[in-house]
Amino acid sequence: MTASTDYDVVIIGSGPNGLSAANALVDQGLSVCVIEGKDSLGGGLRTEEVTLPGFHHDMCSAIHPMGVLSPYMRTLGLEDYGLNWCFSRSSVGHPMDDGPAVLLTKDLAETAQGLGVDKDAYIKLIAPFLAQGPSLLADLMAPLQIPKHPFLMARFGMMGLRPATSLANSLFKGERAKGIFGGCAAHSILPLNWAGTGALGLIFALTAHLENWPAARGGSASIAAALVRRFEEKGGACRTGEYVENLDDLPSSRFVLFDTSPAQLRSIAGDALPAGYRNRLGNYVYGPGVFKLDWALNSPIPWRDPMLRGASTVHLGGTLGEMAASEGAVWLGDHPQKPFVLLCQQSELDPSRAPEGKHTGYAYTHVPSGSTFDMTEAIESQVERFAPGFKDTVLHRRATNAKDFSQHNRNYVGGAIAGGAATLTQLFTRPVARLNPYTTPNPRLLICSASTPPGGGVHGMCGYYAAKTVLKRMGLPISPLYRDPFQLAAPGDS
Repeated sequence: MTASTDYDVVIIGSGPNGLSAANALVDQGLSVCVIEGKDSLGGGLRTEEVTLPGFHHDMCSAIHPMGVLSPYMRTLGLEDYGLNWCFSRSSVGHPMDDGPAVLLTKDLAETAQGLGVDKDAYIKLIAPFLAQGPSLLADLMAPLQIPKHPFLMARFGMMGLRPATSLANSLFKGERAKGIFGGCAAHSILPLNWAGTGALGLIFALTAHLENWPAARGGSASIAAALVRRFEEKGGACRTGEYVENLDDLPSSRFVLFDTSPAQLRSIAGDALPAGYRNRLGNYVYGPGVFKLDWALNSPIPWRDPMLRGASTVHLGGTLGEMAASEGAVWLGDHPQKPFVLLCQQSELDPSRAPEGKHTGYAYTHVPSGSTFDMTEAIESQVERFAPGFKDTVLHRRATNAKDFSQHNRNYVGGAIAGGAATLTQLFTRPVARLNPYTTPNPRLLICSASTPPGGGVHGMCGYYAAKTVLKRMGLPISPLYRDPFQLAAPGDS
């Protein structure tokens, strides 16, 4: 720290990327201060009792495949700071109207066995990527650059650049394989007939075969708490309850990192950024929002196929065609009557989430940006479709529409929880096209949020790469992410 500044780096926002950047910087001996507008730290990593006492609900992020697979977060030893993972028996359950549910588990052969006629085709698709999974993830979770494993990336690109619908229909004959792949691709929050959505389907399927998707014991807030404990133990400072409206609200520093939306960067920085750059930030596409339900349940969800109870995430959407119609309609401004629903079962993995014998429920669907439309009946009808009697188990429900999300967290513009649309034109050029996407024309100001590569998710990689940029400018080293990825043990073996 120089004599003329209070800190080397100030970080606005305390989401997983802001806290990851903070840890990377404090590890190199820098003085770092994280400033958060709310009274507690964590951004989307929040867990609250919003239905009935004793029922602990994740307010945004819930299930964390990237939390355990992130090349950066894996280096932090967060288990030493109180974080414990609760692993599922299967990552995804996909119920069908006729026949048993499809289960996506860590065991590739077991998953393929449930796909019937497409068993061999699914193994042929996934096995080459799974053999070098950590290496592929390391390249995919980085900004646009020459990949460390170009041939592997080229093979992935040949598949992933295709629309999910086209890829699935060309590879698979049955609705079971098409459905499980389409549900994974629908995490993209994009129409499934758009180029590039095949990549999201492949990535989510791959992560499920590397590790069964976990929840954090006690709630997603536990991840933030561990990141904060580590940061503060190493000398970092945190300030809460301070919304930053302009740069004059900040203590003096050599650098400022924005774990915020591009809209907030534009507003807070003001004339510290050139007008042309601010205009480009104003053209950033956030995409659809979400409508979310939290339930206090009297009993487990009464799935028609009881094997679904072992899944941390359940995709409710039926066939690939049905899911594609739902996701496409949202981008046209419609609210589907049969929406694609992502449902998470944290209390099945972590009994501490609810009183003994009771359960929590969590589900959301994609809706047009800023929507205030009530999707409660549509979501609950989709659950009831595959779990008859579900509505009778509901003790209390809390609905959060897209407008509510944007008011709850300024980063969720229009209710978009993933930091912006992951379209091909915006995936690596977020928030604007620059050689280094974390930089701005002002050398003091950088952005480290999910609105930078590699995008949304609790992985901390946006924060890591932004911190790496700061350290490079200061002539300081940064700890390597990992050993040679080809020698990196699989998560379950570490």
